[in-house]
Amino acid sequence: MKLKWLYSTFKSDLELIEKELEKAVFSDSELLQSTSLQLLKAGGKRIRPVFVLLSAKFGDYKIDIIKNVALALELIHMASLVHDDVIDGADTRRGRPTINHTWDDRIAMYTGDYILARSLEYMTNIPNPLAHQKLARAIVEVCIGEMEQIKDKYRFDQTLRDYLRRIKRKTALLIAVSCELGAIAGETEEHIYRRLYRFGYFIGMSFQITDDILDFTGTEKELGKPAGEDLRQGNITLPALYAMQNPELKAEIIKVNEHTNKEEIQNIIHLINHSGAIEKSRRLSRCYLDKALEILQELPDNRVKNPLKEIANYIGKRTH
Repeated sequence: MKLKWLYSTFKSDLELIEKELEKAVFSDSELLQSTSLQLLKAGGKRIRPVFVLLSAKFGDYKIDIIKNVALALELIHMASLVHDDVIDGADTRRGRPTINHTWDDRIAMYTGDYILARSLEYMTNIPNPLAHQKLARAIVEVCIGEMEQIKDKYRFDQTLRDYLRRIKRKTALLIAVSCELGAIAGETEEHIYRRLYRFGYFIGMSFQITDDILDFTGTEKELGKPAGEDLRQGNITLPALYAMQNPELKAEIIKVNEHTNKEEIQNIIHLINHSGAIEKSRRLSRCYLDKALEILQELPDNRVKNPLKEIANYIGKRTH
């Protein structure tokens, strides 16, 4: 599902971003063209471009400038997905074959690198050095997050703090920077882009926690991958962490490994869903969402505050 329906005001600009993304992944290499297009056609919610556009509305909104930030952030996100799929050995994403499954890991990694390089090309159209500094720092943090995720695979003794730091780097940072860079490209005042960064950070934390909940509550059709796949791949997410506070459940969960079969995973999903861990995870997600809405109240009144609120509430209530 895409979020375009929430703000018809941006319909033409979002369509422009989609067309520009097709141009962005064009390559003289037939192989790179095929791999990049496969990823693009898998779709996505385009949340990062949406936040760029909405945040820019707090300043001087010029789509010919703003679109470069929106494209850069979405391309970085796309590149990180390709690298994630290689790390996880994933066969599907959003119900479609991954690049590493259709071709191989090496081709997938080069595709991710190519898409990342294209994102940086678009950012060269933004003259403000502050924007480049913030984006570079965010990419560094995302890379550290990827390494931490590899290190934490099947580490069942990790803490809540470990998990929150990981999802900050995995998801929240790029959403926060999308809001911040959109506002910077729109030449807003510092107090505005700083608040928008914090708004994006809290939204991003809530978004990822909700994703992690859905891995246990969603169906394979809704998720585009088998339910419980994160756990099977060794990614210990919030519901599993909370469930492991029960010693009996922990004894079952720590048995999970890459060879755990579907029936065993389904049994663990059932146990987690009836442990109270899902409700506890939802409460933490809502806590982050409430913090985002509080910051929204601190921003100047304009017509994009309501769409931002709608997106926040959508993230808190989404079911896939």
